[in-house]
Amino acid sequence: MPVSIITNHAIRLVARPVGEPNRGDFSFTDETLPPIQDGEMLVKVEYLSLDPAMRGWMKEGKSYIPPVALNDVMRAGGIGRVIESKHAKFAVGDYVSGMVNVQTYCITDGRGFVKVDPSLAPLTTYLNVLGMPGMTAYWGLLDVGQPKPGETLVVSGAAGAVGATVGQVAKIKGCRVVGIAGGKDKCDYVVNTLGFDACIDYKSEDVQKALKANCPNGVDIYFDNVGGDILDAVLTRINLRARIVICGAISQYNNTEAVKGPANYLSLLVNRARMEGIVVFDYAPKYKEAAMEMSGWLSAKKMVSKEHVVEGIDTFPETLMKLFKGENFGKLVLKV
Repeated sequence: MPVSIITNHAIRLVARPVGEPNRGDFSFTDETLPPIQDGEMLVKVEYLSLDPAMRGWMKEGKSYIPPVALNDVMRAGGIGRVIESKHAKFAVGDYVSGMVNVQTYCITDGRGFVKVDPSLAPLTTYLNVLGMPGMTAYWGLLDVGQPKPGETLVVSGAAGAVGATVGQVAKIKGCRVVGIAGGKDKCDYVVNTLGFDACIDYKSEDVQKALKANCPNGVDIYFDNVGGDILDAVLTRINLRARIVICGAISQYNNTEAVKGPANYLSLLVNRARMEGIVVFDYAPKYKEAAMEMSGWLSAKKMVSKEHVVEGIDTFPETLMKLFKGENFGKLVLKV
């Protein structure tokens, strides 16, 4: 039976942010949804994944994915429950994960959506270790970083969604793991809960000196989530044939000037090292493989999945900024 008339509350991008995004860059609209067509389903959005990449999606210009068009609903991954379906693969009551966007309801033809089982893991875990951040961490580390037992890995943004998973997987693979995070609480969590060997507090320590003290044998793999000065500092400590995985550069995303490139890049030449980017969408056919292995590690208590949940869809602009101010503790999730 068709669902009664539904009003969708959507947040649309109406201006290209200059510097930090603010509330004025978005509009808050209410629209009556049309009936779904054959091959479609109606999803009630429950959780949205807030990620640093969203800032890049707001910019005009060539990237790995087209920018969000002005006046379109802001792009976001998330999880919701199917409340009406004319789709052969999805039934009413199914929980699904996919690009639901920043809105309360989503009509979709199901492309890019997968079922998730809340009896196996909390829904928010499917936006963290078992979602896009987990896939980024797993394949970025294992395919690009190529860790070997006994090697030293450094990861920035260590208390964030990707960084926390990178470090935990690296420990499972036999590496010495040093995190970089902001604040004592985050550093304590990274060492005491996630099991890293050490964590450098970039807010209170000299990162260069701390790297020398905590990586006496140099750095074999650097998984970079922040760019800028920290990337430069790590480049001075890399070993022969080191691998630098460029996942993100959150310190640069809100710049009003040109992105700051690595001043110490000649270290790559001297050490015959490799710097390579990771875009998670390249690994879409292999997501299931990674999710199965990491769900096993979660069940065996070899891994932890921590989410920072904020309630209220209309808090989206301010909540997103927590990522860039370092205010989130774990994967940032918006409860719709």
